[in-house]
This record gives sequence, structure tokens and C-alpha cells, in this order.
Amino acid sequence: MAEIIHPLRRSVSRGLSGHCPACGRGRLFWKYLKVNERCEVCDTDLARYPADDGPAYVTILLIGHLVVAPMLFFPIVWRSNPSYSLPIILSALTVATLLLLPRVKGGWVGLMYALGVKDSDAHLHTADLAD
Repeated sequence: MAEIIHPLRRSVSRGLSGHCPACGRGRLFWKYLKVNERCEVCDTDLARYPADDGPAYVTILLIGHLVVAPMLFFPIVWRSNPSYSLPIILSALTVATLLLLPRVKGGWVGLMYALGVKDSDAHLHTADLAD
């Protein structure tokens, strides 16, 4: 008997893998962070699901909590010469961030798809009403 996966989890996991959140077969991105206008397999309008700044905030949060915070507990970071350790640490953080960002953005688009949030819903944001 096949296990039924919740639509939210299915859409987010498809987005995390870089595939269309609707069908799971089409590619989500046509460039590094550029979302395809439409899925080439199921013709879902992918451009209408906003990503804005959310993926960047989540990526910074994850890198900060999973990489930077534990790293501060290692004494070698504090005892080593900064001219050696700083370039190594910054390079590793840059690579980790660049690898994680498209996956988080894909998951974000999958979340927006599953929740039915579209870019046309921007008038519902309270911050937009203040302008």
C-alpha cells in the first residue's frame, strides 16, 4: 500500500530538489536563481509564486545557526592566525551559502504553491497598505 504524502510536504520537497512543485518532473529554474515562467511538462505558471526575500533570510538563518554558531565553540578558530583562518572560513561560508540558496528558494516556491499564495495577493500585505 502506497503511503500518501501530504501536499505541502510533497510540493516543498519537489521545490527543494529543483523540480516543479505541481508535477515534480519539470525544471524549476532556468538559471541559478531564475524561476521558469511555466513548467515545460505540466504548463503550471511558476512565475506567479513569489519568492522575494524569504529564501535569502532563511538561508542566512540556516547558515548562521548550523555553521557559524557551532564553529564559535572550536578553540582553533580563536587561536589561529586570522590571515589563515579568515579566508578559509569565509570561502567555506560562501560556498555553503551558494549551494544552499537555490534549494531554499525552490522549497520556498513549493511552499507558496502548496499554500496558494500568488504575487497577485500582494494587496493583502499590511506593509503595502502603509505606502
